[in-house]
Amino acid sequence: MSFLQEKQNRQYLTFLACLATGMLIFTLFSGYAKLTCLNRILFRREQQLASALLEEGISEKTLASAYARETITKDGVLFLEKIGHSQESPVRYFSYIRNHASAILLPDFAGVLLWSVLLLAGAFLSMRRREALYLKAACMVERYAEGDFSVHLPWNQSGTLYRLFSSIDQLAKALQAKCETEHASAEFLKNTLSDISHQLKTPLAALHMYAEIIAAEPDNRDVVIRFSEKSMQSLIRMEELVQNLLKITRLDAGSICFEKRELPVEEVVQRAVEDLRLRAVREKKQIVFKGDVKDKIFCDPAWTGEAIGNLVKNALDHTSEGGKICICWKHSSVALKLSVSDDGCGIAPEDIHHVFKRFYRSRRSSDRQGAGLGLSLAKSIVEGQGGRICVFSEPGQGTVFTLFFLTES
Repeated sequence: MSFLQEKQNRQYLTFLACLATGMLIFTLFSGYAKLTCLNRILFRREQQLASALLEEGISEKTLASAYARETITKDGVLFLEKIGHSQESPVRYFSYIRNHASAILLPDFAGVLLWSVLLLAGAFLSMRRREALYLKAACMVERYAEGDFSVHLPWNQSGTLYRLFSSIDQLAKALQAKCETEHASAEFLKNTLSDISHQLKTPLAALHMYAEIIAAEPDNRDVVIRFSEKSMQSLIRMEELVQNLLKITRLDAGSICFEKRELPVEEVVQRAVEDLRLRAVREKKQIVFKGDVKDKIFCDPAWTGEAIGNLVKNALDHTSEGGKICICWKHSSVALKLSVSDDGCGIAPEDIHHVFKRFYRSRRSSDRQGAGLGLSLAKSIVEGQGGRICVFSEPGQGTVFTLFFLTES
């Protein structure tokens, strides 16, 4: 009986039980009162009969014998029928009953009327309280629909109705979380579009300027070649920016399914820096590897190579001519530790906590190419596979990015 768990139902049933008990007690007293009234009526009727018979000369002995007698004779019944007194005779023919009918019936009528009024009043009050609760719940649900989640339904009581309120409150919390997520997504999209617009503004302006220069001197072969190369660099920068943004967006949306498998660490690292070797040679910088060739890593090789390549590219950007970038790894029983270190300019203390933020560029890096997305992308890739990335740096001493990958379970 789950409905008994609800406080209002219990109160109403308690009221009905008290009302029923009162009616029972009233019935007992009313019955006793009616018996007393009937006794008084019959006694008065006996007094009337005794007085009439004594006036007709019936002896007291005969009269006492008649009152003491309990048997009914046929002659007596026929006599009463002759004078119009029988069981089928209407009550109105019996004056002594008719004259006292109100005294007999009035208590019952008053009692039924009283209990009916009390029952209706109790039912009305209970329904009114329930309706008020329903109206309050409807008002709160309307506020939920309008996006106002500052109010809560009264769900912390027992009963089926409050279980329903609890379910509605949980649904409201889910809607609130969804609204907050959608708001955060809208803000993220707004900020991302703003960042894209800002980042594309410079290369687009450069392309416009290069096109004007080429158009102004179409016969000057050296100018055309030089600014065509610059235009190509701007286009490459724009392409990298768009590609990195698309990758980060896919990672944030959870649409990337990492296909992890166990591979030699050296193989993953070699593929990651394959396209950067020529740049390192051209800039007279070294990329060296340190680690056991037998060590293996459990990861998605393509995405992990993307992350490592971004770290190496960042190291090349901040390392002077003759610098060295070292990729080393060490395997333990639970994880693989892989680090990318350089002997470049390092990261300032005020920048160290912001290096993984999107589009973040230190004031000291304003003279270098890049949109500030490589480190953020690397972090998303590593953490998306259940790994962890951290950075340690000292200005003028170089920087170390360390990646941790769990071993296959």
